[in-house]
Amino acid sequence: MWKTTEGSTGRLLQLCLSYFIFYIITGVTVKYFTGKPDLGFPGLKETEFLVYSTLGGTSLCVAVVLVLRWFRSKSTNLVHWGALSFPREYLYIVPSGVCTAVVIPTTTLMYSLPISVMVAMVIMRASIIVISRAVDAVQIRQGILHKKVYVEENIGVVFALLAASVQIFWVGKGSFDFARSGVAMGILSSYILAYAIRIYIMNYYKNTRGKGMKLDNKWFFSIEQIAACTTMVVVGLFLFHAPRHFGWESTQLELFRGAFTNPRPLWSWAILAGMAYGMVAFFSVFIFMFKGRTATFAGLVNRLTSLVAGTTATLVFYFVFRGSFPKTQDWISLAFILIAVGFLTVAERKRVAELVAAHEIEVAAAAPAKG
Repeated sequence: MWKTTEGSTGRLLQLCLSYFIFYIITGVTVKYFTGKPDLGFPGLKETEFLVYSTLGGTSLCVAVVLVLRWFRSKSTNLVHWGALSFPREYLYIVPSGVCTAVVIPTTTLMYSLPISVMVAMVIMRASIIVISRAVDAVQIRQGILHKKVYVEENIGVVFALLAASVQIFWVGKGSFDFARSGVAMGILSSYILAYAIRIYIMNYYKNTRGKGMKLDNKWFFSIEQIAACTTMVVVGLFLFHAPRHFGWESTQLELFRGAFTNPRPLWSWAILAGMAYGMVAFFSVFIFMFKGRTATFAGLVNRLTSLVAGTTATLVFYFVFRGSFPKTQDWISLAFILIAVGFLTVAERKRVAELVAAHEIEVAAAAPAKG
């Protein structure tokens, strides 16, 4: 077994590897289940697959946190409302869960657009990298974050922006013009706004743990996922009954209702495929909240890992299912991402040395960063 300690580079690499594997599965399955029937694919509509995959992913997350009882809090910072008392952290973790309920479907919808898995990932990941840097700037100004953002991290942000720019503005003949699509931009805007609030909250929780207060990422994840599941169930029930009670009619609502009332073939397999995205959720949160790192660094690691997974997913889909081969701009974006990874490697070595000197992590945790 590869034994690592909390906050070490080795632990970070373990999380990234797990995240990478399950994101490949997620990227491939979305394109497979929504592929055209005349090409031998199931041909589920995007909304139908969204319903089934969300059921699978969310059910897995909630089941794990309930069975393992991660929701049990050791917080001593309680709020008292009459006879009711609860951890003060609920006041911001629950809203983070509501934002998660927006992120989950918009992520799947992004993959369902007529663009490659790699392009979708580049656009989303680069956007979140910029948000992560902005969160650090805000929290440093607020006096919440007391760590410096290294120049290497800032350079990584620049290359991530270059990667996004290539995909957004390189529109060739016959390509999907992302920037001019109202639907695509609406999905992306919802995704970015929800994630911006969520990243701020995650880092607020991480950076406001006082002396003696445990940074319990599993507890944060459990409350967030329970809140997200509750939000999606409430919204889902509303949308299911909206046509009958409010007279709302649309193709998307009919597809949503039909996913339950008239399940498509392979619906159970689509739910199973969605569980891969549920696994991604675990590792995503734990990377975002990784001990001792800035939001900039954690956001870069998280998003760049998924970007490389996107490249791999596109190639897997090409070789196994005869999908589209990555285009020239896809490879240029990947090159920018790999350069960013090089700068992050330097930043990680500097950060580990800083954390060891401050006794925030064990000396043994520095070993994986040496070379």
